[in-house]
Amino acid sequence: HFDVFELGHVNRATACTNLNEHSSRSHALLIITVSGFNTATGNRTLGKLNLVDLAGSERIGKSGAEGSRLREAQCINKSLSALGDVINALRSKHSHVPFRNSRLTYLLQDSLSGDSKTLMMVQVSPLPSNMSESVCSLKFAQRVRSVELSSSSFRKHENSSTSSSPTHDSVEVKTCFFFFGLFTISC
Repeated sequence: HFDVFELGHVNRATACTNLNEHSSRSHALLIITVSGFNTATGNRTLGKLNLVDLAGSERIGKSGAEGSRLREAQCINKSLSALGDVINALRSKHSHVPFRNSRLTYLLQDSLSGDSKTLMMVQVSPLPSNMSESVCSLKFAQRVRSVELSSSSFRKHENSSTSSSPTHDSVEVKTCFFFFGLFTISC
């Protein structure tokens, strides 16, 4: 599975802007899916871990982005805005959550709904010149923190039965790496 990491590293898009010499020009999403099957009980379980590195929002005026860098920044900002819309809908407990408004939010739907657990870490700059972006990131994190995901009933796959035994005879791991922006790599 290290081939997936190498492929992702080779295709990672970075570029120089006025704000960052190695600015990430895309979001990265690593999806690890683990499924297990207990032959004694016929019980199937499935777990998914999404590791997401979001490209930071970009103030076009400050970054000096032009041409393809400008288009990349606009795409990054648009998907972050769509993520903000999803977070706001979840916070307000709307009946409709706009997961389909971007590829990013569509792929993160499992992580942001149902009985999932989500952890968000925010990286901010200590520089006074980046104070407004840091404050904006922290306010977004505060909104995310106030979201309560519903505790839905335990999801089971077809042909599964209840069992108190957590052991599995077979386990399968599937890894997918996605980039949003110029490059997309799938499993």
